Amino acid sequence: MKESRARTAPPHGGVVPALPPEQGAVVREVIVRLQQQPGALLPILHAVQDAVGYVPDGAVGPIAHALNLSRAEVHGVLSFYHWFRREPPGRHVLHLCRAEACQALGATALEEHARRALGTDFHGTSADGAVTLEPVYCLGNCACGPSLLLDGELHARVTPQRFDALIAEARKA
Repeated sequence: MKESRARTAPPHGGVVPALPPEQGAVVREVIVRLQQQPGALLPILHAVQDAVGYVPDGAVGPIAHALNLSRAEVHGVLSFYHWFRREPPGRHVLHLCRAEACQALGATALEEHARRALGTDFHGTSADGAVTLEPVYCLGNCACGPSLLLDGELHARVTPQRFDALIAEARKA
């Protein structure tokens, strides 16, 4: 059995903030429910992000301890996979397809428009906190690009005008 290094300093060298009680309860429930699965780290990280909206720094230690991993190992997985967020997202999450098929159908121009319209780059959130812009590298909707997911809902053949309408509608909600 591997020696636990979960109590080492966080990878960024700072103090790890304590989780608020409601987030702590979610993290503990997810760990208890999933830690016995083979390869439990990714399912746990996905479940925490699904429940909380991101993987807070304070969750890294308990996850590492439960799985007998170091904090650095958990941090390495979080930083390797772009799907995981380390900060709370905006009220809406927009995944814009950057795969070749969507690019061939105008996704590059849509990406430029989205960045300007939201005032942020990928992995960022608009100044009003409404929309977090994330890249995705295929939505499986290749014949109907450019495509995007807005709060998990697929939208096809998105033009800059349709993008603006979708964002305006999301901001009203």
